[in-house]
Amino acid sequence: MNNKRTLTSILLIAGILLFVNFLAKDYPFRLDLTEGKIYTLSQATNDVLEGLEEPVTITAYFTGSLPSQYAKTLRDFQDLLKEYAARSGGMLNYELVDPNADETKKQEALQNGIQPLLINVREKDAVAQKEAFMGAILKAGDRQEIVPFVQPEGPMEYQMTTAVKKISMLDKPSVGLIQGHGEAGLQDIPMAAEAMSVLYNVEPLDLSSETAIPERFKTLILLRPTDSIPPPHFAMLDDYLIKGGALCVAFNTVEGDFQSVQGRAVNTGVAEWLGQKGLEVSTEFLLDASCGAISVQQRQGMFSFASQVEFPYFPLVSNFLDHPVTSGLDQVIFQFASPIRFAPRDTNLHYQPLLQTSEQSGIAGVPLYFDIQKRWTAADFPNGPQTIGAVLEGDFGGNGQNGRLVVMSDGDFPLGAPGRGSNSDNVSLLVNSVDWLADDTGLIDLRTKMVASRPIEELEDGRRTFLKWLNFGLPLLLVIGYSIFRFQRNQQIRLRRMQERYS
Repeated sequence: MNNKRTLTSILLIAGILLFVNFLAKDYPFRLDLTEGKIYTLSQATNDVLEGLEEPVTITAYFTGSLPSQYAKTLRDFQDLLKEYAARSGGMLNYELVDPNADETKKQEALQNGIQPLLINVREKDAVAQKEAFMGAILKAGDRQEIVPFVQPEGPMEYQMTTAVKKISMLDKPSVGLIQGHGEAGLQDIPMAAEAMSVLYNVEPLDLSSETAIPERFKTLILLRPTDSIPPPHFAMLDDYLIKGGALCVAFNTVEGDFQSVQGRAVNTGVAEWLGQKGLEVSTEFLLDASCGAISVQQRQGMFSFASQVEFPYFPLVSNFLDHPVTSGLDQVIFQFASPIRFAPRDTNLHYQPLLQTSEQSGIAGVPLYFDIQKRWTAADFPNGPQTIGAVLEGDFGGNGQNGRLVVMSDGDFPLGAPGRGSNSDNVSLLVNSVDWLADDTGLIDLRTKMVASRPIEELEDGRRTFLKWLNFGLPLLLVIGYSIFRFQRNQQIRLRRMQERYS
């Protein structure tokens, strides 16, 4: 009787498991206990997948039999593609290909721009190098997008969802680069223009030929104006923000002349316009002990040579506050920046700093003379961190529309300049700003969605000791507790049986 009951229970459990497994194919479910829910598709990804209008095919080129740290990436990537396929309602399909197992597939991957990595693999007590493919190609119609490398522990969902969005987008939103006041044009920012053109149509916008900002522009960029901007044009920008527009402003209140070796003020009216919103950009030079360098010609006897001299007027910024605009940046160099301060005038607006100088900074008024040969000391940098990039967002007109404004106090930061060259992070800062301003899906938030690192060495001594003992002692306590529970349970069973026999 007991054996029959046990067999029935086993069959019932097996049947339930089979039924749950059958349902899981069409209704995938996974309990995600990670910080940030990194194994759960975001609403932005769901929106992109559910909005697909034509089929998308993903061919993932991944080498099999990889070391554990890379094998986990393959498992996570495969799980991600499964969820993409399930959420897309049949509009997205994928296949996994091992290029190392098929020479034809290997050549196909190489021809499509998937380049292998050389990784060290231990084989028979020896370390050998192996080519590892970890990329993918997305196709929709006659369009394709290449993901050359899927970074382990990186923002995998952002990388793939962005690629799906790029390839499925038939009508790109427009971004306007304001012109007519001596601003930088598309030819001045080739790297940024190329990066932005993937998701947007970047067009010059001359305010002199418009009576209002055309509705097709999702975002505007005001980059390094050099001439005065008339009040009617500022009124157009105000109206644009009041209606929920998004604007990136990068401008100068000061400039340096290397011919005369002097610094002076610049007045375009932008500082006064921002001041009406509580953003005060002073007419001062920021100095930073962490700085870039300029090339200076020096002569020694009959010889003339160039040497690099640190120039505190070029702040080297690595102090980024937590925001999608600064996500993924390592180091940005500004040229002749000014401090940004916020004096609240409207409770409907929210202010957040983005970039700040180091702990050792200074402020110099205008006009001034650049002493290239000066020996700088700590006394020249008495100020703490100074803000040189910020965000202001909220209801600019009291009508319930949320506008966004990104401000940088250096209008030249995405351009090539002395001492800076073509710093890729400078370009990324502008592109990130436009992505965040133009993003109405939350997609940019996925950039920081990855496994959080929690090095135990960075914890306080007391907490580190507690966690170590908890990790060591908790399994033992669980085993001992379960043993006690089993012992008492078996003892109660024996006593009950003895009483039954006695009766």
